[in-house]
Formats: sequence, structure tokens, C-alpha cells
Amino acid sequence: MKIMVVGGGGREHAIIKSLRKNPRAEIIYALPGNGGIASDADCVDIEATDIEGIVAFAKANSIDYAVVAPDDPLAMGCVDALEEIGIRAFGPGRDAAVIEASKIFSKNLMKKYGIPTAQYEVFEEMQPALDYLEGSRIPVVIKADGLALGKGVVIAETRDDAKAAVISMMGEKKFGDSGSRIVIEEFLSGPEVSVLSFTDGRSLVPMVSSMDHKRALDGDKGLNTGGMGTIAPNPYYTEEVAELCMKEIFLPTMEAMNKEGRKFKGCLYFGLMITDKGPKVIEYNCRFGDPETQVVLPLLESDLLDIMEAVTDERLAEVPVKFADSSACCVVVASGGYPGSYAKGCEIIIDDMDEDTEVFVAGAALQDEVLKTNGGRVLGVTSVAPTLAEAIEAAYRNVKKVNFEKAYYRTDIGAKALEAERK
Repeated sequence: MKIMVVGGGGREHAIIKSLRKNPRAEIIYALPGNGGIASDADCVDIEATDIEGIVAFAKANSIDYAVVAPDDPLAMGCVDALEEIGIRAFGPGRDAAVIEASKIFSKNLMKKYGIPTAQYEVFEEMQPALDYLEGSRIPVVIKADGLALGKGVVIAETRDDAKAAVISMMGEKKFGDSGSRIVIEEFLSGPEVSVLSFTDGRSLVPMVSSMDHKRALDGDKGLNTGGMGTIAPNPYYTEEVAELCMKEIFLPTMEAMNKEGRKFKGCLYFGLMITDKGPKVIEYNCRFGDPETQVVLPLLESDLLDIMEAVTDERLAEVPVKFADSSACCVVVASGGYPGSYAKGCEIIIDDMDEDTEVFVAGAALQDEVLKTNGGRVLGVTSVAPTLAEAIEAAYRNVKKVNFEKAYYRTDIGAKALEAERK
């Protein structure tokens, strides 16, 4: 079976490693992949947003199945384009991917169908937004409507910061057209939980919960990043909370998309806040999260390819989806300076990892057979162990086996989760 995975980051590396476990996966292509993924798949120099190139490659190479992982190609209709030429694919079509591609769409969807979320207002012009902020409660959250590499959200601690965020998005076009419309919403407080789910539009199966660490520095300080590490499962996601989410958020979202004529088939990601008034949706993603995938998939005991095909064929209810009763911790190693400017081209040396530890490469390139840094988040080291404390200890023991110039990582991934476990 010839499989094609669209994307080239740590998430895609984790997906490819899981797909390889199925003996039917004879050849896996990664478009474009990266220097680290090259050890697990055949990398092809076609960008994830080159829909025409992806379709042409799939056709020319008789691809049997495709996995479209990143948000941009999903929002651009990559799955639709592949299905038009008869290639089965995992991921939502363009009509359903709008749940992430437009914050305004998703907020209006939640409001229409009574799905719990923060109160909000939508603005299409800058001055009314600035006027609204004069009387809004602080802190406040400013969100660009469209996709912005996970960086189009600002939690403003002061009124001046809020106004600066609006001017940056709408006036200075920091995120291009993505910020031409914005959402201003109330600030929610409480533990954050990420829950990825498989859904075929008929049934929905949540995966093991996780906790992301977005800030660049220890103690949740510094700038927002694409994610500096994750743990799973999330201790704040109790059985009681899980039941509530299934009843009030997960299934209602699937059904709402069906009622809107936008059947969602793929991985639907729920970013949740466990408030004192119950769980609320912070955001939806139309794909696997990064780096959540790097702790969720190593705990998956069922076969990923079988599950993905069942989602595509709308028979998810017939396939087992089982996760190990263990814990996982992923520590992301980044280039010094990230998420600001950083150097590229530094040689990466990785010593042998312990058993139950994997390296998922995100930003690296092969130059003359030498793996070198080529991005802000370079790689993630994920360890699986019977308990969360053991998984964290193993991840940090193994992360010391990664070396490149000006490498840095947070030293407190999972600290909050351990604290919650002790309560």
C-alpha cells in the first residue's frame, strides 16, 4: 500500500511512525517531510500548500491513501482535490475545515447550537473594535479570524496591550488577510485541556487528553510559541469532565456541523478550558495538534491506519480505538531565540535514546548526510512510562542526549500536571 502524508513537522513524523506499524504500509511518502522524517519515509520536495503539485504526485505515483495533516492545505481543499481524482484521504474537506480556518465561523456555530464558550464580539473595522475595548473587562482575548500559524491569539493584560493587538492585526496587517476580521472575547480562567478526537460524522471517539505548554520560558513566561512540550493524559480531565464534554461539547459539535451541511471527517481537536462553570471551548482545530500528537499517538494501542481508513469510509464505530494505561511526556528542543529570530544550519547530534523514548523531528534538514537545524522548534523527545512522574523524568533524562549549538528547552514541562495529581 502506497501512503502519502502531507506536511513536514513533528506532528507528521509522529503520524508516519505510527502508520509504519501497519504491515500494509509498504511505502510512505512525506510531502515535503524534513531531514529527520527522511529516516522513516521517502521525502518529496513538494510544499504542503502546493495542492496542484500534491494531486499530480498522487496521481503519478498511484497513491492508495493520503493523510493531510496541516491546517493550511485542509482549509485550501486538499482532501477535496484528492477525492476528485479518486484518492481516499484522511482529513476534513474545505467546507468542514472552516471550523478552524475561521474563528468567527466557529464562535457563531457554538452560539447557534448552545455549545459552551466565552462571550464574544466580532469586528470587521478597526475603530469600532478600539471603541469597544474602552468599556471591556480586562484581561481580554483578541483573535485574528483566519489561520496564523497558531500565533493569531493575544491575551491582553492591559487595555493598551489590547488596543495594540487590534492595531497590529487590523491596521498593520501582521497576519495578512487573517486579521482583517477579529474576535474580541472574554478571558476565561482555569486549567487548559487538549482533546483530539476521531470522527467520521456519524460517531466520535475522543483520544487520550493532553496538556500543551505554549509559552517559551519556564513558569509560563515569555512569548507564545507553537508548543514547547506536552504531557498525556491531562489530570484535570477527569471522568466526570469527560462525560460532560461528550454530552455538551463533542457530540453537539459533530451534530452541528452535520446540520450546517459540513460533515466533519478526520481529527477534530477541542481546546478546552475547565472553568468554575464547567468546561468551555477555547478553540477548534481541524487536524492533529502539534505537539499534542507527539504524546497521544505513542499511547495508541490500536492501529492508526485502520482507524484512519474507517474514518474515511464512515465506519469508525466498527473499529477499536484503545489507548495504553500509561503516561507520556514530550519536551521540545528549540533553537535559541525562538519564537523570535534564530540561527539555522547547526549540526544536530542525537545519542541513542532509551527504550520507550522516541525523537520526532520538526525543523531539521539533511545537508551532505548531516542533520542540521532548519526551524525554531527543532525536535521533540517523547518518553512513555507507567506514571506521569516517570514519563517526565525519562523525557528529561533523554533530552540531554540531544545537542546542537544554542539549543534550549523548558525545564518544567508537566510540573503543573504533577501538582494537580497530588491534589
